Amino acid sequence: MVSAIRSIAILLVIFTVCAHGKPGYGPGEQDWGYVDVRPGAHMFYWLYYTTANVSTYTQRPLVIWLQGGPGASSTGYGNFEELGPVDLYGDHRNWTWVKDMNVLFIDNPVGTGYSYVDNSAYLTATNKEIAMDLVELMKGFYARHPEFETVPLHIFSESYGGKMAPEFALELHYAKKRDEIKSNLVSVALGDPWTSPIHSVLSWAPFLLELGIVDHDGYDAIMKAANFTAELVEQERWIQATEQWGNTQMEVMKASKGVDFYNVLKLTKGDRFKKLMIQTSEERMYRTMVKHDFDEDHDQIAEDLMRGPVAETLGIPSHVKWNSQSAKVFNIHNTDFMKPVIHIVNELLDKTPLKVGVFSGGLDLICATPGTVNWIDKLNWTRRNEYLDAPRNAISVNRVLEGYEKSGGNLTMFWINRSGHMAPADNPAAMSHVLRKLTNYG
Repeated sequence: MVSAIRSIAILLVIFTVCAHGKPGYGPGEQDWGYVDVRPGAHMFYWLYYTTANVSTYTQRPLVIWLQGGPGASSTGYGNFEELGPVDLYGDHRNWTWVKDMNVLFIDNPVGTGYSYVDNSAYLTATNKEIAMDLVELMKGFYARHPEFETVPLHIFSESYGGKMAPEFALELHYAKKRDEIKSNLVSVALGDPWTSPIHSVLSWAPFLLELGIVDHDGYDAIMKAANFTAELVEQERWIQATEQWGNTQMEVMKASKGVDFYNVLKLTKGDRFKKLMIQTSEERMYRTMVKHDFDEDHDQIAEDLMRGPVAETLGIPSHVKWNSQSAKVFNIHNTDFMKPVIHIVNELLDKTPLKVGVFSGGLDLICATPGTVNWIDKLNWTRRNEYLDAPRNAISVNRVLEGYEKSGGNLTMFWINRSGHMAPADNPAAMSHVLRKLTNYG
């Protein structure tokens, strides 16, 4: 009897050790690994178990973070520059989401961050392919962590992630209905989203004019380029539309003398404008959507961290170099880059019980708030009037006005004050409200 009890105790200890994570890079328990989403396509995830004072981490929800690009790394940018437990310099972040919930960073599409493909033929080229790979990733994740199958799941995203997340959520929902996967998916949140690219592009000129960043001549030049982009989108000439988006970006740079696309009030270094002007259109587009920062020193710090101490700590295979395939990822999606996914958001709102959130920083240019509001007005679902008729309320945190929100049906829009494109880092107080609204924690 004693021997049997001792054996059970040993098994419980083993189970507890296996069920929990392990020391990783930074504080708290973590887990990470690869899921082969297709032959030749290897997707990387990095899980941070919550550090909340709970008896078991499954008492708190699981939040997925998807970066943009396509080709920007969640494990790098989202983790170390926005919401993970430590920043690029190893300093602890007091607003990390990990203190309230479990956070799963996924490097996607394959070829992004630590994810990699055996050769370029295995890269995705469409949003649907990205979504299906993410569903396969979650099948592999749940197989290793079945304790999370019943834990509320929330998908958060940023920028181009605002195109990937809706279709991922929709395909995960349908896979669940087909009994292909067990998951407790509750909500999807689109942060400063590239959900309808042309609405973002058309908002650049009026937004910059209102702020006094360009004059009427600059407005006219940007608007002319943006309207041509819109014509190409209307004609479904997608590759040309992507190229013209790059030309419109150039007009913004010239008229504004190098305004920061991620925060219009951010300090612009004197030599940045000159560097941008000598780059090719393809280089500028890649730097804007994937690199996230035009400060080369800053970029180097991130690359040194991810290819050095982090890769060593996580035991990343030696042949994998963080973000080494990201330029190919970005370029191969040029046929899909300017396509909207408004119809996918409509389907989420009409055909699923999921909560859909959209949050937008008021100082963001690349996915400017006016453009986001305009594509939301184009949504057409059965409870549309509930949203249109709903009041717009203030977001107040510790007696400070942090933004506004509007809810109707299963859609909520959040306007984030004092924030650019990276809302979790720019205004963590406002984002804590968004988290509480969508996950009940934060």
